[in-house]
Amino acid sequence: METHGTCDSRFAAVQQAFEANFANGAEVGASAAVTVEGELVVDLWAGDADESGRPWERDTIVNVYSTTKTMAALCMLMLADRGQLDFSAPVAEYWPAFAQNGKDGVLVSHVMSHTSAVPGVSVPVTAEDLYDWDAFCGLLAAESPWWEPGTASGYHALSQGYLQGEIFRRAAGESMDTFFRREVTGPMGADFHLCLDAEHDDRVGDLIAPPSLADTMSDIDPTSIALRTLGNPALTALEPRTRAWRQALIPAAGGFGNARSVATIHAALANGGEANGLRLLSAEGAAVAMQEQHRGPDHVLMSEARFGMGFGLGT
Repeated sequence: METHGTCDSRFAAVQQAFEANFANGAEVGASAAVTVEGELVVDLWAGDADESGRPWERDTIVNVYSTTKTMAALCMLMLADRGQLDFSAPVAEYWPAFAQNGKDGVLVSHVMSHTSAVPGVSVPVTAEDLYDWDAFCGLLAAESPWWEPGTASGYHALSQGYLQGEIFRRAAGESMDTFFRREVTGPMGADFHLCLDAEHDDRVGDLIAPPSLADTMSDIDPTSIALRTLGNPALTALEPRTRAWRQALIPAAGGFGNARSVATIHAALANGGEANGLRLLSAEGAAVAMQEQHRGPDHVLMSEARFGMGFGLGT
């Protein structure tokens, strides 16, 4: 196994740890990147992009699942920083239908911090249902809260992206994907995609499916919030191999990128809203991401969790 890319000598331990993951069998193919004050000081890739042994290249991208949430959160933060979105406002102020069944008091900040009490939908759905934006948002609007909103978190594994995306669409007058391409990835030259065009398919690394959810959560009460959230729909990690998943807007789980593109984009948040001469947010707007919104046991993660405005914080 050969490691490719660059690594500043100050961060040699990063490359050593990266290579150790391959040596002990924890990785098949991967990339790793680090920025310091906006400068890319680690940019590594190695291994295979699929089970056939196709090599992981510099421009290989992969479905990054929940790292996509950080890109959706960035869009929301940018909109709020521009005065087009109020995190303290009720969701129903932007999306009137969301007020159904006792959700009139759910705030945008609750959605951002996984405390809206709508971590999923009650009606059985399949992966294919995720590809119909209006229909899935309609299901979320019709949901009753699963607990008292704002009082506890329950990781919104898939729902957060639809909730944020629909709020964004109504507040901005355009889809999150359109905004993200124009305002973030285009100017930054970052190879990250909320919706992936077919022209990029030959660069995608295939995820290798883990054990099934049924196997890993067999001892959990099937009526629990955790299983109702993570098991509906039951995803296998093979969905990202399909064109339907890749082209759909799934802002909580459907993004494609690599370590370089993630690090490049978030360098702006790490440096007061600006990186490499491009300002995405004011310093004040960037700081909002790290303002604690909730801390406590999480209904879905089943462990202590601490959330800022769209980002998980250290516990």
